[in-house]
Amino acid sequence: MSSDDTVRAFPARSIETHSALTPDQAEAVRALLAEAAAVDGQQPVSEQGRLQLQQFTASRSDSVEGGGGRRAGEAREGVSHLLLNVDGELVGYAQLEDTDPVEAPAAELVVHPAHRGHGHGRALGAALLAASGKRLRVWAHGGHPAARHLAQVLGLTLFRELRQMRRPLSDLKLPEPALPEGVSVRSFVPGKDDAAWLAVNAAAFAHHPEQGSLTQRDLDDRKAQPWFDPAGFFLAERRGELIGFHWTKVHAEEGLGEVYVLGVRPGEQGGGLGKALTTIGLRHLAGQQLPTAMLYVDADNQAAVSVYERLGFTTYETDLMYRTET
Repeated sequence: MSSDDTVRAFPARSIETHSALTPDQAEAVRALLAEAAAVDGQQPVSEQGRLQLQQFTASRSDSVEGGGGRRAGEAREGVSHLLLNVDGELVGYAQLEDTDPVEAPAAELVVHPAHRGHGHGRALGAALLAASGKRLRVWAHGGHPAARHLAQVLGLTLFRELRQMRRPLSDLKLPEPALPEGVSVRSFVPGKDDAAWLAVNAAAFAHHPEQGSLTQRDLDDRKAQPWFDPAGFFLAERRGELIGFHWTKVHAEEGLGEVYVLGVRPGEQGGGLGKALTTIGLRHLAGQQLPTAMLYVDADNQAAVSVYERLGFTTYETDLMYRTET
């Protein structure tokens, strides 16, 4: 959530809600996100939100016969895109995802840096509240003061704190990973390991509304990204059965290696497997000559925070989630 809180009259302001975007609309949104990221120093929309924009890509088949514009891409059930235009120019964007059977719909929003201070953020927030029946969760990436204030104006309360932690890899000195007895580690094989990984991921993150609900389509979206490398996706097995994993990710432009997802199947926790998998992944990232490692962890997961702190990670920045009162 990156925005403003002052309300002013904007007769030319309009908000359109779409279940799917045309390639031109998606391109305009991606440009808006890039400009906001350049000014704010971080992405205003999560990886999942950006992936849900990438399906609306231009191709020859996108052209409607007769030159009447481009077709919209395939809609994703439960996902809505809100476009805020002023005098025909896209100046604000929000994405609403209502796919969790228990949790309130989750949203992210951003206003173009050159158009902040005019009430556009509040207008998008009000539209999200209306669309969700006033049952809403909203991310504020970076937890900037303006976004915090907007959440207060919209009547939202702080619900979740997600920390980004980092540590240098140049001085990485970790002991040999000590795997539990009978456990071996190998790399992920696309196609062959998909179903088993999705099942263990769902079990390991049953408490986590985003990670635990990943589907084959979500996995396919990530496998299609330029950064995907199965050599950095480690699977732990006992007697051929998957019991844990550490998926690493390389952000080449930023010189960052990420502990992308680390999971251990319930019943296998507490035996040192998570620490061993973390060590294996960090050693892999250090071997890529990356200067820094990063990861995300919920602030209230004190056990995990303590493990990462002992491994030399410190908090770099914080994302906040706000929600309506329940």
